[in-house]
Amino acid sequence: MTSLSAVNSTLASLKTCQNDIGTGMDMVTEVALDLVESEGNVNSPNLKKLEEMMLECAKLDREINCFVEAVDTMTARARQNPEALALLSNSVKTEFARLKQGASDAELGQHAKVIAFKDGIQNSLPEASQPETEAADLDEDIALTQSQFNFTCPLTQVEMVNPVRNKKCQHYYDQEAALTMIQTKQRSRKKFRCPVVGCDNKDVTPSDLVLDPIMKRRIQNHKRQNAKK
Repeated sequence: MTSLSAVNSTLASLKTCQNDIGTGMDMVTEVALDLVESEGNVNSPNLKKLEEMMLECAKLDREINCFVEAVDTMTARARQNPEALALLSNSVKTEFARLKQGASDAELGQHAKVIAFKDGIQNSLPEASQPETEAADLDEDIALTQSQFNFTCPLTQVEMVNPVRNKKCQHYYDQEAALTMIQTKQRSRKKFRCPVVGCDNKDVTPSDLVLDPIMKRRIQNHKRQNAKK
C-alpha cells in the first residue's frame, strides 16, 4: 500500500495549495475594493484584469477538485481490486479528463469567492462614488454605520474573522465556526438552525453561506478605529 500512501501525501499537498489559492483570491478581492474606492469606477481596465485573475484562480481550484475526485474514485476501486493498483495512474488521468470535460467555464462565475468579489464591488459603490467634498461626512456616516453592526459571531461570541452571510435569513457568522457546526450536525444526522435568537431558519447548509468582503472590511476598520483610541 506504499503507492496509496504516496497518493495520499500528494493529495494533502494539493489541498494545501488549494488553501493558498483561496487566500490569494481573498487578497485580489481586497485589492479590487481598494481600487473601486480610489477610482469609483466599476469599468476600470485594472478591475477587469482582477476579475479575470479571479476566474483563473476559480478554474485552477475547480481542476484541483476534479483531480482529487478522480483520485478518490480510482483509489477506492484499487482497494477493492488490487490488480487495478498497477493501472492507477492511467485510470486517474482518464477520470480526471472526463471530469474536466464535463465542466463548463460558465460555472466559474458561481464560485463562492468570485460571487463575493462581484458582490463586494457592487456593495462598495455607494461609498466609492461620494464626492471628495463630502469626505468628512462620509467618514462620520461610516463610523455610525459600523457602530450599528454586530461584528460578534453568534456561534463563537467573539468578533468574526471571515464573515459569511446566510442568503436565506441574511444573518452573519464566522465562516470556520459555521462550517464546523454544520459538519458536526451532519455527522449526527441533524440540521443546523440559525443561532440568531428569533430566527426561524432551521436548516443552514454550506451553499447558503456567502463570503462578505464588505463586512470583513468594516470589521477591519472597526479594529483600526479602536486601536487609535
